[in-house]
Amino acid sequence: MSKLYQNMWTIGFSLGAENWNGRLAMIGIISALICETLTGQNILYLLGFF
Repeated sequence: MSKLYQNMWTIGFSLGAENWNGRLAMIGIISALICETLTGQNILYLLGFF
């Protein structure tokens, strides 16, 4: 399978979907760490769960 199909945005279970899922998860983790560093509060606390 070529690299083009691994980066395509497609619906369902595909290599492209797995790549995008991983990328968005990395963005979410980094965003949570930045929020926690800047505010000194847990992300769950900021969202009102604690």
